[in-house]
Amino acid sequence: MTIEPLDIPGAHIIRPEVFADERGQFFRTFCPKALSNHGMPFEVRQCNLSANPHTGTLRGFHGQRSAEEKLLLCLTGAAHDILLDLRPDSSTFRQWRAIELTGPLLLHVPSGCVNAWLTTLPDTLIHYWHSDIYRPELEIGVRYNDPAFDIRWPADPILISEKDKNRPNYS
Repeated sequence: MTIEPLDIPGAHIIRPEVFADERGQFFRTFCPKALSNHGMPFEVRQCNLSANPHTGTLRGFHGQRSAEEKLLLCLTGAAHDILLDLRPDSSTFRQWRAIELTGPLLLHVPSGCVNAWLTTLPDTLIHYWHSDIYRPELEIGVRYNDPAFDIRWPADPILISEKDKNRPNYS
């Protein structure tokens, strides 16, 4: 695995080593030892799979007020992911970065950051690992078009939940 830090502290792009032959491809999607060797000890407490049949589906911004970290892997399709830093003590507080999620590539979302994605291809499956279990009382979120962040999406969302669409302004 090649682990590349992003300019948001604690965030990383992880590129698995892909082994390919006439049968197809093989690659490791999770390796606690490799993550720990790069200063990211990661204990999986919950896994989720998001199935998105339509292009233009937006999910997020989601996170928790806990030490939750996430690893995301796009299994099929593609998504435009936005990573947003909500840590007041961070040098990149309220800044965001766009990452194109396509396989095989993993995104590490550090604690205190949230992310959202917009599918750019149909039949997009995103698998993600969480370092904490979902606890509704700790949920945090930001509206995808909140003017406080000036986030630029590649297209307007076609499908979005009422919850995500109607979150209050961050400020």
